[in-house]
Amino acid sequence: MNAIGIDLGGTWIKGVLMNSETGEIIKQLYQPTNSDNDAGAVHWQQAVADTVTELRAASAGAVYTVGLSAPGLPNDTNQYISFMPGRLSGLEGLHWGRFLGQPVHVVNDAHAALLAESRFGVAKGHKNVVMLTLGTGVGGGVLIDGKLYQGNLQKAGSLGHITVDGMAEQDVAGQPGSLENAIGNVTVAKRSMGRFTSTYELLEAVKQRDYLAQWVWLSSVQKLAVGISGLTNAFSPDLVVLGGGITQAEDELLLPLADFMRCYEWQPGGHATPIKLAHFGDMAGAIGAASFAIQSEALGRPGEQV
Repeated sequence: MNAIGIDLGGTWIKGVLMNSETGEIIKQLYQPTNSDNDAGAVHWQQAVADTVTELRAASAGAVYTVGLSAPGLPNDTNQYISFMPGRLSGLEGLHWGRFLGQPVHVVNDAHAALLAESRFGVAKGHKNVVMLTLGTGVGGGVLIDGKLYQGNLQKAGSLGHITVDGMAEQDVAGQPGSLENAIGNVTVAKRSMGRFTSTYELLEAVKQRDYLAQWVWLSSVQKLAVGISGLTNAFSPDLVVLGGGITQAEDELLLPLADFMRCYEWQPGGHATPIKLAHFGDMAGAIGAASFAIQSEALGRPGEQV
């Protein structure tokens, strides 16, 4: 049987049709979210519904379950997002099972990405893992003794809202100088004084040796290193995984990050914490959403009843 996973991001809606036993990806889809166009929430809600319909039609067998990952904090039964300050108007309180006409398991997007990597990706076999998803915003997840740690209100792993510059302005969650504001795509225009509107544009300029772009980018990576170093002290993980669209920068990200980590990370006996890019790239959230739904069904949590 197959499972459907949907990742609702600020920039893209990504969907996968996945074999629920092997993890094989049968089909994947991308659609722009367009959350800031005239149609707003109506557009992205319908786009999610269309993605589910198209993936279901592509399945040769029955679709076992549906999972959806999104930014914010799910309610305690994983039926909808309870809290998502500042972005994707219309997301909070939207009961996905009622909207789509079928049971849906809802999970935080960064938690979903971590589940994908721990089950099928670069974190497979590791019990203690920290993951950061670098995209429109910055999310995170923590695996402790092989289990996803969600904490009170499922707020654990909100690693984009740790402080890396205590004198800087507050982010959408009220945190001053957050990691999200330091490197998330949402603040590129502000960080570059209006020169660039996306991390992609910024990195293209970096490759052309644009000095302002290099300064903006390296300043962001430096703060990322500060944040990761603090997280290694807090959790002492086996591995740090980086996912999300910004990791498509690859060496432009990893090489300066390694230099900054040598400056900041406490490395007893010279033992640095390995940092790896997510195996699934920006599809990790969708794959993790499907994995979460499969796991929830196996544990006897059938999802929201329509």
